[in-house]
Amino acid sequence: MFRAAIFDMDGTLVDSEVYWREAEQEVFGSVGLRITDEMSAVTAPLSPRQVTEHWYSVRPWAGPTLAQMESAVIERVAEKMRENCRALPGVREVLAHCARRGWRVALASNSPAQLCHLVLRELGIADCFAAVISVDDVERGKPDPAIYLLAARRLGVQPGECLAFEDSLVGVRAARAAGMSVVAIAPGLCFPEAEAPHLVLGALHEFGDQHSATLWERQ
Repeated sequence: MFRAAIFDMDGTLVDSEVYWREAEQEVFGSVGLRITDEMSAVTAPLSPRQVTEHWYSVRPWAGPTLAQMESAVIERVAEKMRENCRALPGVREVLAHCARRGWRVALASNSPAQLCHLVLRELGIADCFAAVISVDDVERGKPDPAIYLLAARRLGVQPGECLAFEDSLVGVRAARAAGMSVVAIAPGLCFPEAEAPHLVLGALHEFGDQHSATLWERQ
């Protein structure tokens, strides 16, 4: 049976995507780049560095360095998180399920480490995670599988013994490439057939014993 569960953070555990969008619009707006909600949705699954490089390639700015812009976005998101960090439905239920099954649990996020630890503290679930892997720990973020492979190593399990919980195509690609079974909390999101998750649910609390048994049989 599965021995571990690895969770994405933004959009899977925490309702943070609005904070990233607002921070992106504020910070890049300060150098004259107007980013609409639709434009921000395109970069939502990317790491802060990837987002900064993307917008610089679209419209280079003078003044602040890319590193300074990336840091400004992260700090603005952190401020918003401290003001109101909201767990998505089913977070505590699915973590309790993992505990009952005896699974080791890790976080694998394209966000920087400071935000990962901030979110887990604010939600009061830090003790549930045996490992926290951020984009700071790898050379390339998702969709590269490095984050998921490192999470499995830190947990002391094989990738095929892991269930990955994701909400985006980028994240699903990364977990699948790592050789994991993937549960997408992404109702209404269309996936290419060759890159589809192994299970799609509407919320984390919908996941149960029958799902894990069926996914293990397929694995």
